Amino acid sequence: MMLKNMPDTGTDWDSLRAEMIIRGGNDAKWREGKTAVYVFNAGEDVAKVQKEAYTMYMSENGLGPLAFPSLKQMEDEVVGMGLSLLHAPEHAAGNITSGGTDSINMAIKASRDYALATKDIVGTPNIVAPYSAHPAFDKAAMMMSLELRRVPVAGNLLADVAAMSAACDDNTIMLVGSAPSFPYGLIDPITELGELAEEKNLWLHVDACVGGYIAPFVRMNGGDVPPFDFEIAGVRSMSADLHKYGYCAKGASTVLFSDESLRQHMIFDCADWPGGRMVTPTLAGTRPGGAISAAWAVMNYLGVEGYRAKHKLVTNAREAIEKGVIQLGFHILGEPQLGIVAFSHPTENVFAIYKQMYNRGWFTSLTTVPKALHLMLSPFHAEVTGTYLKDLQDSLKAVQSGDKDAVTESRYS
Repeated sequence: MMLKNMPDTGTDWDSLRAEMIIRGGNDAKWREGKTAVYVFNAGEDVAKVQKEAYTMYMSENGLGPLAFPSLKQMEDEVVGMGLSLLHAPEHAAGNITSGGTDSINMAIKASRDYALATKDIVGTPNIVAPYSAHPAFDKAAMMMSLELRRVPVAGNLLADVAAMSAACDDNTIMLVGSAPSFPYGLIDPITELGELAEEKNLWLHVDACVGGYIAPFVRMNGGDVPPFDFEIAGVRSMSADLHKYGYCAKGASTVLFSDESLRQHMIFDCADWPGGRMVTPTLAGTRPGGAISAAWAVMNYLGVEGYRAKHKLVTNAREAIEKGVIQLGFHILGEPQLGIVAFSHPTENVFAIYKQMYNRGWFTSLTTVPKALHLMLSPFHAEVTGTYLKDLQDSLKAVQSGDKDAVTESRYS
């Protein structure tokens, strides 16, 4: 990164805006539906609510609930809706965070402090998670000097409960399950993990960053969604992203706990400072008011009926993609229930197919174990499934005809 001097004089906004538009010219074409990662396009109506609600509170700071009680009220209502949607018990609690990694970090911090207060930990505390769990768990373990024990998934690509049980010991402070896992879009056997957590008196965290705000509505729409949330007794915390399938503005997620007493282990409270007492529920000090207000507005704008309609578009798109790729000879990984689908090819290098699709303007994802093309679909994708499948067919033919040029690695960042 090079050093750059600030301009001596300012530039008018019209010129700056024009330059920003030019700079974005080479970005992924998400507005055209050609991006199936990073962005969740729920339509212009939702985008309008996001933008206007965000700017109404863009200067306010969620750090100061006494100064901005409106933000505290909106946060409490958003969290309350999330808890209700995810079958939380009466004394459950939670907070809005900046994103899924933040939510996972705070759940692990709470779990660690709870374990240190209630268990006889000798040595390094550890977390037992399936291989498919998000790298945010690695990041949190690194920051908190914890051991993360990743356990190979079963043949169906779901968490192997028996193997995870064998990986536990007296220093285990958390079990992890995903609903769904990002690489495969599959919901781990949370019921069985909950039973294991109760048997061993362990904290079970369900990472529903992807699924938390879509799975309940897919179930309402008749989808085959297994139990995955607080309706399972062993679940003590969950992470669920508002800015993914909640269609809220970035960055907004929720970290949720089955009881307020567990959430208390997350809170930072410092009174020994000349500036006075500082209490923050999450890692952040300043908390953007716009992210909170936009989340509140979008959830109330869509309501249950709106979310059901948007998510029906998502599952329709996924089913159309599944049908089309099977006809092209691809193999679907597992049995996806929500908005993620990954598919491999029995003979051709999918990294080469990805390169062909990228050259046709598509920015999507890959998995490495096994090698597969990966899509995280939004409502808008229901309008472009035909275009995607046509380009995929052409890309496959190009690779089969001898164009084997491939991307060299799969990167999510």
